[in-house]
Parts: sequence; C-alpha cells; structure tokens
Amino acid sequence: MRLGPFCDFPAHAVAGFASMSDRIHGAVNLLGRGLLRTLDVRVHVRGAEHVPRTGPVLLASTHVSYPDFIFVQKGAVTRRPDVRFMCRRDVWDHPWAGWLMDQMQHIPVDRMAPAGAYLKAHSLLRAGEAVCAFPEAGISYSYTVRSLMRGVASLARELDVPVVPVALWGAQRIYSVGRAVNGASPPLDWTRGRRVDVSFGTPIHAAPDVDLTEWTVSLGHRLTGMLEQLQRMPEHQPRPTEYAAYHPAHLGGHAPTRAEARTLDQMPRSAVRPTWGPL
Repeated sequence: MRLGPFCDFPAHAVAGFASMSDRIHGAVNLLGRGLLRTLDVRVHVRGAEHVPRTGPVLLASTHVSYPDFIFVQKGAVTRRPDVRFMCRRDVWDHPWAGWLMDQMQHIPVDRMAPAGAYLKAHSLLRAGEAVCAFPEAGISYSYTVRSLMRGVASLARELDVPVVPVALWGAQRIYSVGRAVNGASPPLDWTRGRRVDVSFGTPIHAAPDVDLTEWTVSLGHRLTGMLEQLQRMPEHQPRPTEYAAYHPAHLGGHAPTRAEARTLDQMPRSAVRPTWGPL
C-alpha cells in the first residue's frame, strides 16, 4: 500500500499504525471520562441513534465552550468512539499536544488558510471516518448561532455524506468565552455537578446542485432550533435574581447580545451572516 511518493508500507504496518491511533484515542477518551467523573459533570444525550455506526459521517456542532469536543465525543461514544475533530491550529503549538492530536487524526484549522483542513477532512471522510466540524469557527459570545462557514456544506455536497447537526448546552458554565473582568477572561469553573445536554439531530444531505449559501442558512436555522430547545429547558434556567452571564440575552440572561457580540466574535468575511435566531 502506497502512502506517499517516497515510500511503501506493508499492510500490517498500516494496520499497526491504525491500532496505535485507536489505542491513543481510547486512552484520551478514558482520561476525558475520568475528568467528567471528577467534576461530577452530568452529560445527558439525546438522538445518538442518528449517528451511523459505520461509514462516513460529518457532525456539525454548535460551539459554546472550549471543551465542547469532550461532550460531543461523550455523546457519540456508543456509536462512534473515534470522532475526528476539526480544531484550532494553535492547539498543535502546545508541548505534546500536537503529537497527540496527530496520532488521533484530528484536523488543525487555520482560519486564514483553511484549504489544508478541508483536504484532510475530505480524506478522512472518504476513508469512512466520522468527522466533527464547528461551522461557527469559534465560540459565540452571545450564545446564539453566529455566522457559519460554508465548509460543511461543501464537504457534504462533494462527498454525498450525511450531516448530523449537533447542539450542546451547559458546557459554557465550565469554561468558555465572556466579557473580560479586570482585563481577564472568564476562568475555568471547577464547580461540581454541572449538567451538560448534547442533542444529535436527524441526518441531512446536500444535493449535488445545492447552493452552498442557501444550504448553510438552512443549517443555521436547524442548529438554532436545536440549541434553543436546550437553552429553554427548566434545568438550564437562571435563578430569578441571578446575574447570568452564561445565558443568552434574548432568553433572559446577561450574555452579550448578538449586536454586542459582533465586535467580539471576529468572524471571517467569507462566513454566511445569520438570518436565523434573534437579529
């Protein structure tokens, strides 16, 4: 089996590499589950049956916290224990993190030069992998679905793979963005017993002749509906007199409004502007 222009690898070597990758992935997943138990984080999952057990699938998730990938993987683990995530390129700059991310076949995303991430995701999907993208390309300061990149639509159209929309809520109370206080960003909150809900929607497809912008707008509406369904749950409502910086303003919280968040979100100009949710 040829893997590159300079060398050939026998099939057993490739299988060995794959098994090593799976072992590392399994070990990291185990570590993540241990962290959740340590913090007594209660993850509630709905719709996991929409994630196919085999074959290529593209998960398109909302983004509300830094550790979102932990909760998406936790939600999908009974169906796909080895989801490959598209993550910020600077994660690879930390000692050992880059090596681990490469071993687990996660995908570094440089927003200024996204072609490399697109090609790697394309390759993994063609190989039958499960890939998770965060089409908002960052965490929304308003906790609404912000502008979306067209990459998910393009991959779905080109490869005819199912796209499973994913929404999660509650993780923003653990570690997320927010208004700076005394010049410092919100720290990690070690409070035990937090609840995180992860919801997987029914798979959607992109026809060969679909307009990428129109399809992305449709995805924005779908993700908004799923996210607000979680945000409106009684378990996630702020207390009557609480200053709730973790809850969206249009639902009674004190997070920045979408208008206020525009200067914080720093979206690429190529992103599709929202016509969904609170305007």
